[in-house]
Amino acid sequence: MTEAAAPTATHTPRIFSGVQPTGALTLGNYLGALKRFVEMQDNAGMETIYCIVDLHAITLWQEPESLRQAIRAVAAAYLASGLDPKKSIIFNQSQVSAHAELGWVCSCVVRLGWLNRMTQFKDKAGKHAEAASGGLYMYPALMAADILAYRATHVPVGEDQKQHLELARDIAAKFNNDFNVPDFFPLPEPMIGGPAPRVMSLRDGTKKMSKSDPSDMSRINLTDDADTIAAKIRKAKTDPEPLPETLEGLEGRPEARNLVGIMAALTDRTAEDVLAEFAGQGFGAFKPRLAEAAVAHLSPLTAEMNRLLADPAEIDRVLGDGAERADAIARPIMAEVFDVVGFLRSRG
Repeated sequence: MTEAAAPTATHTPRIFSGVQPTGALTLGNYLGALKRFVEMQDNAGMETIYCIVDLHAITLWQEPESLRQAIRAVAAAYLASGLDPKKSIIFNQSQVSAHAELGWVCSCVVRLGWLNRMTQFKDKAGKHAEAASGGLYMYPALMAADILAYRATHVPVGEDQKQHLELARDIAAKFNNDFNVPDFFPLPEPMIGGPAPRVMSLRDGTKKMSKSDPSDMSRINLTDDADTIAAKIRKAKTDPEPLPETLEGLEGRPEARNLVGIMAALTDRTAEDVLAEFAGQGFGAFKPRLAEAAVAHLSPLTAEMNRLLADPAEIDRVLGDGAERADAIARPIMAEVFDVVGFLRSRG
């Protein structure tokens, strides 16, 4: 894999990221992605592009009407979380053809050996790899195209997507080298961090909180009401030991570490600050306070999501406007790609 290096000054500083419209968004999606997206859109000198990656969603079969509703639900979550269409470009991937076009070019640049090393395909396909779609296998090439279509210089990603971003860097570097166009594509930098970059399951602190987990009790959905949130936190798996004074005391206690991290993120504190307040206390005292913090933080967001979803035409307008703005960036870049590759195009 390519070594990390700062993007060159020849490319506009630009952030790109996206969320799949598959299943209800969770607290993990909010703390690990949406909350950070909102913070980044006020980063002076950085353009921000946030996509709903519906092309990626169909690597597994989706019921069409459910997919349409899921796209709107993610858009509503974006907006309810604080993303501003005047500050950030917000759109769904399938409305901008550059993603599919560059996705094919990237699939011709990427090597099979590189794709065979991608652990996420193995995790999702499991023992049924022969029955998996070709799209699921080529997912990383399309992800690279998502980023490179805008010459994005920075990509906020979770740890589970870092390998895919490294592949995107490799694809960019190989394209630049193969066609002798140094610095044509920047090598995008990962942005990993935040108070809770990886929120874990409420039922198993060693597994990521996932919207695809069969157990609804494993996650807090952004659409959950206050009573449901409180019940899920009350029943969250813990251990019998009291909370320690230091982070070192959480070693070997994944569920305790997870709940402390969630409290820190919801209250804009560090995990050390949370432990300083609750050291020596058991989860019988801690969980009600965590539930209060979660309800206070998420209830306004859920209410705003519901208000937005009641007006799907307005959501569609926001996405359509965002798609036009995204295309205005990607279309000239794709014209350059076509010229570099050698495609013959009408100039009329």
